[in-house]
Order: sequence, then structure tokens, then C-alpha cells
Amino acid sequence: MGFYLVALFAAVTFNFAIPRLLPGNPVDILLGKLTVAGPVSPGTRQALEVLFGSDTSTPIWQQYIEYLKSIATGDFGVSVTYFPTPVVDVITSALPWTLVLVGLTSLITFIVGVSLGTVAGWKRGTWVDSIIPATTILHALPYFWFALVLVYFLSIQLGWFPLSGGYNVRTSSPGFNGPFILSALYHAVLPALTIVVSSIGGWILGMRNMMVSTLSEDYVVTAEAKGLSPRRVMVMYAARNASLPSFTGFAISLGFIVGGSVVMEQVFSYPGIGNAFLLSVQNNDYALMQALFLIITIAVLFTNLIVDLFYSVLDPRTRAHR
Repeated sequence: MGFYLVALFAAVTFNFAIPRLLPGNPVDILLGKLTVAGPVSPGTRQALEVLFGSDTSTPIWQQYIEYLKSIATGDFGVSVTYFPTPVVDVITSALPWTLVLVGLTSLITFIVGVSLGTVAGWKRGTWVDSIIPATTILHALPYFWFALVLVYFLSIQLGWFPLSGGYNVRTSSPGFNGPFILSALYHAVLPALTIVVSSIGGWILGMRNMMVSTLSEDYVVTAEAKGLSPRRVMVMYAARNASLPSFTGFAISLGFIVGGSVVMEQVFSYPGIGNAFLLSVQNNDYALMQALFLIITIAVLFTNLIVDLFYSVLDPRTRAHR
């Protein structure tokens, strides 16, 4: 816990410093938008600098203290990109799209990939083992290129799925209702298919290789010599230990769901957090960038902590002895 607290403190500090080292100023960007509508008073710049926490007249250490206070209170300020919408409102409206699509799809891909990899390693030479070369090639392809291929064939040529968007804005409105849920699922088919096809090969290959290595261990041979059922040996002895590296990789991949969805959401014009992430970088939106970076940091640390605790359940060797 001490290690994770130190890592969190370091990440929060870098989160404060890095956006301020980037070229450009969010106040200049917003002033450029405001001047289109009419002249801006001289005091507007100073008011905006105070509002966005980029006031050059305030010492950097004082800005840092105010930044820590805002994190503790959950007040991340106002977004330049979506001005005058607060950052919390931007994240709460975009984050569910990314979590439902990328989060659930990554979880399903991990479970299916590890299961197929277990069978492929246990029964080498079967049909499951023969699909590994094809899935590995798809895994090596850039997933945004594969997404464009799916859009061209399944959307443009065949017209089976929509080109872009998260739901049909003309026939449904956001909410917990049937038309909206069906429309959202329909629009999520192509992005989900892109994630599954482009990433499942890595989980299958990694688990298969670990199973092959684990099957030669003494405890597996002993379990087979004791007459245990093949299914129990495969699941409780071989797969239980072979899956440890896969769980570590899955924890790290979950933490980067937000950042990894940027390109995919751009291809499909999906209204998720990745799109907001890209716009925040383009507009030097300090407040939104810092909030998104903080979410990624907490997600990575939290998932790794959960996996560390879960290791003691999977691998008895990691438990502390009295």
C-alpha cells in the first residue's frame, strides 16, 4: 500500500507539471473563440487565467496546492474545449460510453482468449491450436487499419452497420429505454468487433505458450500420476498457474482503456472519453487533460493492486508465511 501511495503521489505531481510544460496556452485558445463573437475586455484574460489555473502571477507552488485541493474536493475546473461545461460533467457524459464498449469488450476478449489458449496448450495439434497463426496475424495488424477495413466493407459496401456515432439521434434519446439501448448496441458492433478480432490473438498465444511450459512442471506430472481427472489437472493445476502473466497483462490493459480508445473512437466517431482526450490535447485544455490523466493513473494503480491481491488466491506461493 505504501508503494501504491508513493506512486500515486508521483503521478499526481507529474500530472500537474506536464500540461504546463506543453507549448501554447488554453486562455489564448478560448480568447480566440470569444473574439469571433465580438470584442473582449482587457480584464477577461486575467479572469480566464484565474479560472483555468494558469495565472502566471500566481507562484507555481501555490497553483500546486490549489490543484491538490481541487482533487480532494472533486472540483476539476471548467473545460476550455467544452466551455463553459465543468470537467466533471464532460467526463461523466463520455466515460460510460468507453467503459461499456472497451471495458466489457476487453473483459470478454480476455476470458475467451485465455480459455482458448488453455485448450490449445492442453490439446496441442487440435483445431484450436490451428487458429493461432490466423489470430496472431490479425493481432499484428494495426487495429485502426483493421477498423477502416471493416467500415469500408460492412458499412459502405454492404450497409449492414452505421458509419459513425454512438446511437441514432433521430430515433432515440439517451436514457434507460429500449430504443436507445438497441441503437447503442447496434452502433457498437463494429468498434467491439475491431477490439475483439485485433486483440484476442495475443491472449490465445500467450496463454497457450504458458500452458505448454507449465505442463512439464513436476506438480502437473504428479497430479496426473495420482489419477486426477484430466479436466481438474488442466484447470486447477496447469491453467491456474499459467494464467498468472495473463492476469498481469490484463490489469495493465484495463488501466489504459481510456488512452487506448483514442484512435478507435476517431475512426468510428464514437462519443467516448478518447475523443474528449484528443480534443483536450489539441486545445491545451489543462483541466480536462489533468482529470483524464488522473483517471488513467488511478485505474492502472487500482487494477494492479487488485491483481496483486488476487495473486495470493491463484498462487499459494505468494502468500506470506507466519
